[in-house]
Amino acid sequence: MKANELNAMSKEQLEEKVKELKSELFGLRFQLATGQLQNTMQISQLKRDIARCKTILRQKDEA
Repeated sequence: MKANELNAMSKEQLEEKVKELKSELFGLRFQLATGQLQNTMQISQLKRDIARCKTILRQKDEA
């Protein structure tokens, strides 16, 4: 996910995206615990995406 795409979103869309990414992260963690997850790098990528969304949200709050 690119920062430019996130900048174009509204606050509500970003908050919804964070919720969506967090639920996806929960599912991946569950798969990791049960041994079903093949690509463990997906977890770190999702964490970075969540951080990007939260950073953009914070910037929009300050503006």
